[in-house]
Amino acid sequence: MRSDIDPRTLIGRKAFDRNGARIGTVDEVYLDDATGVPEWAAIRTGLFGRDAFVPLEPSELVDGTLRVPFDRALVKEAPDFGVGRHLSPEQELQLYHHYGLDVAAPPPPPDHDFGRLAGQEEPT
Repeated sequence: MRSDIDPRTLIGRKAFDRNGARIGTVDEVYLDDATGVPEWAAIRTGLFGRDAFVPLEPSELVDGTLRVPFDRALVKEAPDFGVGRHLSPEQELQLYHHYGLDVAAPPPPPDHDFGRLAGQEEPT
């Protein structure tokens, strides 16, 4: 999703799956803790339904609606963490796995001992 979209403009918009079937209405938008970029949308799936989280990265805003590249059934089966609370990193990971999205592992720390035998002093 483009990071220049104001997340407040997503709330209240209709959401559709990849086949054009209506999923529901965007209820809340969750921002990435580190970047502040919109990362998740909670979509109200019916009058008495629950909110289902969908990732915004592969989604797009088309003609004033949120188009989600997943089937409606997959969205409705997403883990339910409730809304109005912060998503933990573990919950986000569960959601990424649910949608089959790979989450890159953090890069390994730099190896300062590369090319040097253990026990040898560094050259001065």
